[in-house]
Amino acid sequence: MAATHIDDKIRRIDALEKARGETKYASDYFFDGMLYALMLRSTEARADILSITTPSLPEGYYFISAKDIPEGGKNSLHMIATDWQCFADGDVKYVGETIGLFVGQSRAVLKSLVDNTKVEYRKKKPLITIDDAISGEPILEGKSDNVMCSLYCEKGENVDKALKEADMVIEEVFETGFQEHVHLETNGAVVTEEGENYVFYISCQCPFYVRKSIAGVLGIPYERVVIRQTATGGAFGGKEHFPDVLAGPLLVAESKIHKPIKLIFDREEDMEFSVKRHPSKVIYKSAIKDGKLVATKGDIYYNNGAYLSASYVVLQRGVFHANGVYDIPSTYLRGYGMATNTFPSDAFRGFGAPQTLFAIEMHMSHIAHALGVDPADFKRSMFIKKGGETVTNGHVVEEVMLEQMFENIAKESDYYRKSKEYGWGSGKGIGVSFYNHGGAFTGNGEQAIIKAHARLKKTGDKVTIEVGSTEMGQGFQTALRKIAATVLELPIENIDYPNPDTSVVPDSGPTAASRSTMVVGKLIERCAIEMKERWGEGDFSVEKEYEHPEGFPWDQDTFRGDAYLGYGWGAAIVELEIDRRTNEVLVKGIWTSHEIGKAIDELIVHGQINGGVIQSLGYASMEKMENRGGRFKQTSMSDYIIPTSMDFPKQYYHIQENPYAFGPFGAKGMGELVFNGADAAYVDALERALGKELYKIPLPPEDIEEALNAR
Repeated sequence: MAATHIDDKIRRIDALEKARGETKYASDYFFDGMLYALMLRSTEARADILSITTPSLPEGYYFISAKDIPEGGKNSLHMIATDWQCFADGDVKYVGETIGLFVGQSRAVLKSLVDNTKVEYRKKKPLITIDDAISGEPILEGKSDNVMCSLYCEKGENVDKALKEADMVIEEVFETGFQEHVHLETNGAVVTEEGENYVFYISCQCPFYVRKSIAGVLGIPYERVVIRQTATGGAFGGKEHFPDVLAGPLLVAESKIHKPIKLIFDREEDMEFSVKRHPSKVIYKSAIKDGKLVATKGDIYYNNGAYLSASYVVLQRGVFHANGVYDIPSTYLRGYGMATNTFPSDAFRGFGAPQTLFAIEMHMSHIAHALGVDPADFKRSMFIKKGGETVTNGHVVEEVMLEQMFENIAKESDYYRKSKEYGWGSGKGIGVSFYNHGGAFTGNGEQAIIKAHARLKKTGDKVTIEVGSTEMGQGFQTALRKIAATVLELPIENIDYPNPDTSVVPDSGPTAASRSTMVVGKLIERCAIEMKERWGEGDFSVEKEYEHPEGFPWDQDTFRGDAYLGYGWGAAIVELEIDRRTNEVLVKGIWTSHEIGKAIDELIVHGQINGGVIQSLGYASMEKMENRGGRFKQTSMSDYIIPTSMDFPKQYYHIQENPYAFGPFGAKGMGELVFNGADAAYVDALERALGKELYKIPLPPEDIEEALNAR
């Protein structure tokens, strides 16, 4: 077998096994004497629990609740904060909060036990929307408002002065809704015991997160909780912290029952009772002087739900991307994470950036309309350049190649001809957006918090990759093998990369934040370089720790400095037609260009682009999820609509190479970038087709009608 090279186009390592149905997911694990679990969940969004009355339990059935947490344990899950209860105890804060766990042999009997359990509540008025949280009575203990977290950042001269001296001031409000992850495999886990250890076989993105989150429930050392990631059928952020919410109650149950226990959600459970993308409300007030945008003041609100989870970090990324790809001389941006009585929001592809990138892109288009210029030309005139100052007073370190990227897709799409030819309100439109995504964890996350480690282990002519990073459908096991194989000049078949087991592999950090290839891939490249030099020494291991590059200052207390080591960059054009009688939209063309440093594998990158762009278009056009009274209205695939292959045409894609100094073979992260911009290009095109400015997504036909009828 020939050695693998980084530019080879290869079949994904897991392709055949998955295509043949041989891959083993969490639901496929069975153990002798195994029991099943089903959650008893809150049916109220905000209430005190007065009593819980369960039916008589058949022999071999159990009800597990906060009362079963042992002395020394705590009824809380440690995520970024430690506010999420393992079991609701005394009160409930959202519909679907875990009150207890029924465990037994028959899932039908468990369903009957849940249905016949009576929970008596003293109801309280819930807060559901961001506006409810802004104006409503405080629901946070010990606080005078519902602001769960907040931050600000500023750049340049006095924004208020610029607004007073402006030729024109434009103030607008943009809103985005919930979005469901719809990963193909629902959430699930199995727990068992091996000696004194509790072992989980679990569908998750971040095995070490789960371990850290739940060990405190029993008050035991992290090492006694072993997480073995099973093949994970999609995640998109929905399995970053949410697996903790399954694993915590299961851990308590296992400590009492001492038999293997399996908990697998069905699709309706997964949609109704799992985390979503944060809804947002973004208010921009901008000063225009001599045809230029000179200053912007922004108020950014995210709906956190009832617990913090990852919301503070999500909000940070949203605020730090609120200027988009533009060098606005003066900005003042404030971000607020609002507490509500909805299911807690959490990580989702883009991690807070899509909400503000949508808002700034539409705001820039509307300023262009007011100035009477093509949105593409106005946006291009404001591009940030290498060395340009970011909103956190950091600097862009790479050459920004948006002009070259736009030229490519503008030519392919015939943008300028169509932009002029399709009149405002003609029923046809072509729209454009530009976007970026900061690579790796925000601020000091990589060097001070994660401190990633990775290991290569040589056995004969075979090499094993040992990291905590996970494959979840994005192709990372293939990409990481390819990096190691290229450096070592081996066939990719000689490189093994099993799913992580926290008792075996070092902690390389979470599989999130577009950091896996950029950071962990670089660690594996460094390990492989040393291993190649020592190849003749026999069998040995090489382990490396993350080293932060010099020249990237950051102050975590003030959020000032270089929030990211580098950015991925994107440009998108979408063409569409609308039926003015039915408001049905037909997308005629999609053209994108992305700069991700270096594509480790073009086939994988192509797949990521196709998936991310279509997911973004779904976010803009059809994925409507309403929360009424604390309960999601759309709970099945028949009423929550996602795109299929019939909804959008074949995409044109372009990859702009621009090797990145601190990534393996010049690569940056790209999994989230490709989601971040197609939504705004779609709505830009829709505005032109309708002859109406739009301010919120999603926009299915009924919402288009509502927008057309609005003043």
